[in-house]
Amino acid sequence: MKNAIFFKIYILLSILYLLILLSGYENLDLFLKPVLVPLLGFGVYFYRKFPSRNILLTAIIFSWIGDVLLLFADMAEIYFILGLVAFLIAHLAYCVLFNKQITGEIQINKFLFGIGSLTIAFYLIGIVLVLMPNLGDLKIPVIIYAAVISTMLLFAFNGYLIWKKPGALYIFLGAIAFVVSDSTLAINKFHTPIEKSSFFIMLTYLVAQYLIVMGILKLNTKKVD
Repeated sequence: MKNAIFFKIYILLSILYLLILLSGYENLDLFLKPVLVPLLGFGVYFYRKFPSRNILLTAIIFSWIGDVLLLFADMAEIYFILGLVAFLIAHLAYCVLFNKQITGEIQINKFLFGIGSLTIAFYLIGIVLVLMPNLGDLKIPVIIYAAVISTMLLFAFNGYLIWKKPGALYIFLGAIAFVVSDSTLAINKFHTPIEKSSFFIMLTYLVAQYLIVMGILKLNTKKVD
């Protein structure tokens, strides 16, 4: 199908972009970064219709808005805050999206769900404690954001326990990658500078978006073309 070409271009441009970041040419962000996530959006848009497609597109659109805003975060703090809000909306959309994939009667392993929930709760508490001393006026926004992305990960883990494979695995791994990306960004900005941080942040972020999109498509069809 014609949508497949967008996913292939996304992979190729993402690899090119990551190589550029690894080489130290981070100033090229302005030209390449805004192009990447929309390719996933076009791939979803030109795919066949399914019930939660618009929610997925909403998450992708707000992710793209966040990408663009964060390009100017070094110019003024307001761009970082607005970028945070855009990604907050994207993660809320992902929470709704993951919940929409749950249909029919559900039997879940309560023990595994409990272990996963505790692990995610420990992550949330841990990252907040690490960042808290340096957050300043951003304490409340960052704590809210950490809580929302943790909830997104919990929804993905819950889905992993009940959705069909391999879509469930794609989404769960994508959610983990998203958390790793945002955690790396937060630690680099508020705690300790990380060498090649832009590369690692974008590597995990681009992988996360791709896996989540592919996972949702796999859950809504027998085969992704």
